[in-house]
Amino acid sequence: MDCAYFAAGRCGSCTELPTPYDVQLDAKERRCREALADHPDISGVSWLSTAASATEGFRNKAKMVVAGTPQAPTLGILDPSGTGVDLRLCPLYSPAMHGLLEVLSEFVVRARLTPYDVSLRRGELKHLIVTESPDGEFLVRFVLRSTEGVPRIRKHLPALLAEHPSVAVVSVNRQPEHKAILEGPEEEILTDRLTLPMRVNDRVLHLRPRSFFQTNTDLAATLYRQASSWADEVGASSVLDLYCGVGGFALHLAAPGRRVRGVELSEEAVASAVATATESGLAVDFVCGDATAVDADAELVVVNPPRRGLGPDLCARLESSSARWVVYSSCNVTSLARDLAQLPSWVPRRARVIDMFAHTSHFEVITLLERR
Repeated sequence: MDCAYFAAGRCGSCTELPTPYDVQLDAKERRCREALADHPDISGVSWLSTAASATEGFRNKAKMVVAGTPQAPTLGILDPSGTGVDLRLCPLYSPAMHGLLEVLSEFVVRARLTPYDVSLRRGELKHLIVTESPDGEFLVRFVLRSTEGVPRIRKHLPALLAEHPSVAVVSVNRQPEHKAILEGPEEEILTDRLTLPMRVNDRVLHLRPRSFFQTNTDLAATLYRQASSWADEVGASSVLDLYCGVGGFALHLAAPGRRVRGVELSEEAVASAVATATESGLAVDFVCGDATAVDADAELVVVNPPRRGLGPDLCARLESSSARWVVYSSCNVTSLARDLAQLPSWVPRRARVIDMFAHTSHFEVITLLERR
């Protein structure tokens, strides 16, 4: 991938960009194997071929820091001095995303939204977060310090939606604190449509503004297909999906004669998952709850935890459960290795690296565990 920003030293986020992509893939699988090398049963693992990403245009979400002035905003990142670096043509995004980011820059000017100045701690617009669906629709979020700019966003929004019908959902999020966090807890949807449909394989997931979804749609599809294949392989008649989010794993594992339940702490994510299940006619039971406090009463348990991993409490629950199989999807091989050490009753049988984050050192790894 050629990137003028990287070449000019304006953005170094893609730390592995100078490395040929096939070498990146080999290095990630090697790092994954080395991180798990101390597990006593790792020699018996069947490693599937690493799932490669497209090398550009693969990111479905742009998280843009807004800086500059109301007349000339920048959308991108901040340099070490706090000055905005405009990245609206970043090659990680699609041409359609590039076009919309240009439109949104013009909208910021038209609505007179003052970019937040980190050094002075004043201004209103902190971030623009834009998600693109495989069908070319967008969810746009304005992250504001206060509600001061909301009336002007409302005033100019009808023209934006009329001129750009691909914009399906628009919301404002309020993040009043001077902290390096992307968003706050308050969200208001300004459009009639509440969710962005994300077509993944033969499922259409519904994303609300605060819903988590993998940033690489094609590799998310690969991830879900892999889990579904393993569930079919072991003949699981019941599945429990912990940290289920908008239901990606649970909805893909739904099948005739198989009982599937998903547990997620976010009420918004559960609402999205229920909407997809209802629309698709899939018999999946989604509940709002703490994944670490649920009894693992299914033949197969799917876990897709945050970077910190499962932790000792959930590992202990899996140890004492009646489950026979675990599918563990991890975005942090270090926490995966730590969790596997706390799961002595489980033997890793399959593993696959999923290169969700090309040109960086990060990757996803999915493993199939069998009870001894």
